[in-house]
Amino acid sequence: MVRRALSAALAVAAVFGLASADAPTCGEGSKCPQDTPCCSAYNQCGVGAFCLGGCDPKYSHSLDSCYHAPSCKSGDFQLKTLDDVQTIDKYLGDASSINWVSQGKPVVYEDSLLLTMAEGTVGTLLSSTHYVWYGKICAKMTSSQGKGVVTAFIMMSDVKDEIDFEFIGVDIGNVQSNFYSQGVTVYTNSANLTVGNTVENVHEYCVDWQEDTLTWSIDGDEMRSLKRSDTWNSTSKQFDYPQTPSRIMLSLWPAGLPSNAKGTIEWAGGEIDWNSQYMQNGYYYAMVKEVSVECYDAPPMAINKGSKAYQYTDIAATNNTVEINDDLVILGSLYATGEEPDLGATTASNAPKPTKSVDTVPGGNPGGGNRNEDSQSSAAANNGGGGGGATATNSAGGPAATSNGGGSNGFQQGPSNQGSGTSLEPGLGKLSGSALAIVVAVLGLLVL
Repeated sequence: MVRRALSAALAVAAVFGLASADAPTCGEGSKCPQDTPCCSAYNQCGVGAFCLGGCDPKYSHSLDSCYHAPSCKSGDFQLKTLDDVQTIDKYLGDASSINWVSQGKPVVYEDSLLLTMAEGTVGTLLSSTHYVWYGKICAKMTSSQGKGVVTAFIMMSDVKDEIDFEFIGVDIGNVQSNFYSQGVTVYTNSANLTVGNTVENVHEYCVDWQEDTLTWSIDGDEMRSLKRSDTWNSTSKQFDYPQTPSRIMLSLWPAGLPSNAKGTIEWAGGEIDWNSQYMQNGYYYAMVKEVSVECYDAPPMAINKGSKAYQYTDIAATNNTVEINDDLVILGSLYATGEEPDLGATTASNAPKPTKSVDTVPGGNPGGGNRNEDSQSSAAANNGGGGGGATATNSAGGPAATSNGGGSNGFQQGPSNQGSGTSLEPGLGKLSGSALAIVVAVLGLLVL
């Protein structure tokens, strides 16, 4: 069964995008207006962080609205501290200085990072600042456990090509693999992969993504492979195969919220229990120790004009419409966009100032991928932003973790947390939480 995903989104998490009630939306047949030109993964229009990772060029005001995605960076990324993690409300696109952006509450624990999820939050997402356009990507990690709890390791492009490992909290002996092309949900793309205990044991999960083949492996053992030639869609006259530059996303999200679609709740094993035995110190958690990336060569049809950034040249958004150039875009402020990158910068004294409140930071956890039940519903739970300096004490025998500022703005572990969707009020020079309805975009991989 194929259905067009209504909310643009995410990689491993049910998504709650916070934006102003009157903020314009974007999607099929509707592009963002010039004053809020960037279409986020939540199908909301804005500026600032809306124009960075997850900005969809197909539905933004123009192909220049989104920043140019920083190109692939090979390396072994040891996630032992938050030194290499910046919150979404602080990151302005300079991937040379930071490798990971966070939403929610990542915390340090025993030479690793915990992705946490407390009641009243939508969990935690870590996303890479550099994109991968074919390569081998591996994560050493554990999953969380419990009804309605989903952990994910996915690749997601700005036009919603997607490759997934997803861990359902009631099935710790299997992991679900999946793939999508440009946000079109094909539930039959899913396949279960058997693995030892995903909670107690650290496993290495790898995606070997090449132009013509895609392989999922666990602990060095090939578990599933896909040929591009087997994905031809005779209706759309193209291959339904992930083929565009993608970010790495690691997340923990509450698929079992009562406000989510019935099919998503059932897929996740039922409604989430906020008094579960699997929670420690007030939150569910999954652990990530290391991510490794081996970049492969770009496809031969790529438009080569440099090596530093990827940029779409056509809304078809296939691999022959991606240009590699040296035109990196770093925003001058959260007022700025790809079209006006210096807007609001303190060094740009002559830059025009905004004349009205605009949304600058999309809320939510976009780690849930493309699971969307073709419905959007209001939710009572606000998204977790993040904050520094919080310490979780070890009162229940589980991990005690310390946050040193890796979460996003305003996060509290509990139901009173503020939303991470933010607006920049002209003349005030500060960020304030959007006091508005939460749009739920439930995304993921497959229906069992």
